[in-house]
Amino acid sequence: MEQCFEYLNINTSNVIYENLSVEELVEHSIIRKEGLLSETGALVVNTGKYTGRSPKDRFIVRQKSTEQKINWGGHNFPVEEDVYNKLYYKVKAYLKDKPIYVFDGFVGTRKEYRLSIKVVCEQASSALFSNQMFIRPNEKELQGFEQEFTIFAVPGVKADAEEDGVNSEAFIIINFDEKVILIGGTAYKGEIKKSVFTVMNFLLPSKGVMPMHCSANVGTDGKTAVFFGLSGTGKTTLSADPDRRLIGDDEHGWCDEGIFNFEGGCYAKTIRLKKEKELDIFNAIKFGTVLENVVLKENRKCDYDDSRYTENTRAAYPIDYIESIQKSGMGNNPTTIIFLTADAFGVMPPISKLSKEAAMYHFMSGFTSKVAGTERGIIEPKATFSACFGEPFMLMNPTVYAELWEKKLIKTIQKFIWLIPDG
Repeated sequence: MEQCFEYLNINTSNVIYENLSVEELVEHSIIRKEGLLSETGALVVNTGKYTGRSPKDRFIVRQKSTEQKINWGGHNFPVEEDVYNKLYYKVKAYLKDKPIYVFDGFVGTRKEYRLSIKVVCEQASSALFSNQMFIRPNEKELQGFEQEFTIFAVPGVKADAEEDGVNSEAFIIINFDEKVILIGGTAYKGEIKKSVFTVMNFLLPSKGVMPMHCSANVGTDGKTAVFFGLSGTGKTTLSADPDRRLIGDDEHGWCDEGIFNFEGGCYAKTIRLKKEKELDIFNAIKFGTVLENVVLKENRKCDYDDSRYTENTRAAYPIDYIESIQKSGMGNNPTTIIFLTADAFGVMPPISKLSKEAAMYHFMSGFTSKVAGTERGIIEPKATFSACFGEPFMLMNPTVYAELWEKKLIKTIQKFIWLIPDG
């Protein structure tokens, strides 16, 4: 039996579904009443109370390995090992007699920097989401697969905030010594994706790789463009250009050889999605795609204009559902860098061409607006500063990333750095 299941002490009556096909995971999701099929065959699920990330419920276990490296405070809340242990045993007890769905895969298209992960799920739809979002191994890679990190996605386990030492019933706890991520109390699947991104952001700088919250594409001339921005600023939409090849829509690394995608899928916002405006994304919503909190009408057609559950409606699909992609998931050092800023208050000019110094400033200040739905409690734009255009996911001091960023900028043609407010 797999190592992660040995330390869970799962008894023999427990059913473990490992690396099921997309068809099987969809079938299980429907049988278990986790979702319904849309007219186009996408699986439509409702995540309940949590329809976005819950940033105040994300914790890092304070250990010798993290004590001096984590930029504590702000977005990075510490918990002691006894808090983690208590919730880990709650997860263990909860899963002991329940079916479990497992996805084995990778994060990072460059093999020398990739992370192997095992996602252990209570819900079949979470395993499907993981299968579509991360890099799927081939049969040879699955033989003798060994994970470096294990993620437990168990929304049925709810914390007692006072008793367990956390802030609410939801918890996302990253333990770097144990190489485990616990996700409980929330069924929002974006927590799986973003917690793994957070781990990559902590591990890669020591290898000289700049982790980036950005989308990227490449032209027929081989020139690469990257688009920085927080969720909802247009990274996915702009990078899905039918005249260019998509590298990835959200998370990348920048090494000496160029950039590479962390993921094997896309996580596109679908609120007010129109076929005539975003054809590639619209066409990607088909069998195998997971739709979160999209309103399904009686005729099984999706109403993308209806935000009754949230503004943060999402579609998770494999990147090869997009017609024009960079199959390697890699690109050369970028020659064009675009900062997308949700300027909801009109303080920025419509477009700005930046010098290296200005690019450093805007990268570190990260002025933007949190848009409705991407985080729990955000119902209208809120001005904020997010260092590196992704501060909630950057565990170390921003200066660590700034030093890497400056080194990478030297490789980039400065006159092609732009600031574009989308508000």
